[in-house]
Amino acid sequence: MESREIIMKHYISSPYKKNLGKSDESYQKISIKSDSCIDHLDIFIKLEKDRIVDASFSGEACAIATSSCSILLENCINKKISEVKKIIENFENMINEKTYNEEELHEAVVFKDIVKQGNRKACAYLPYKGLKKIVDKEL
Repeated sequence: MESREIIMKHYISSPYKKNLGKSDESYQKISIKSDSCIDHLDIFIKLEKDRIVDASFSGEACAIATSSCSILLENCINKKISEVKKIIENFENMINEKTYNEEELHEAVVFKDIVKQGNRKACAYLPYKGLKKIVDKEL
C-alpha cells in the first residue's frame, strides 16, 4: 500500500477515533493543540500496570495529524511504557533525519519524508508530543 493510501485509511476510518469524554475515568486524557493551525486532539490512554491496554482519540485535525495519531495508537496498544518511549524516540529520530529503526515504526514510516514540509512535520509529531507527556509521567 502506498503512503497516501495508508494516511487516508487512518484518516477516514480509524478504529481508534472515538470520543470517550468523561464516560470512563480509567483512561488518562491529554489534550494537545497545534501552535500553528487548527489541529486539536484529545488522546485517551488506559494503563494497566506499566502497559497501554487500550487507547483512542477525538478532535479536529488534518489528515496528517489524524492518521499519525491513529498509527501511533495502533503501534502502542499492548506495549509497555518503556517500549512506547522507544517508539516515540524512534519517530522523533526519523522526522529529525537521524538514525531510526523502520521496522519498529510499522506504518508510521509513511511520514519519513515529512521533513521536507516543516509545517506538516508539526502535524505528524503532534500526537507523539501528547503521548510523550503521559508516558514521561508514568516512569
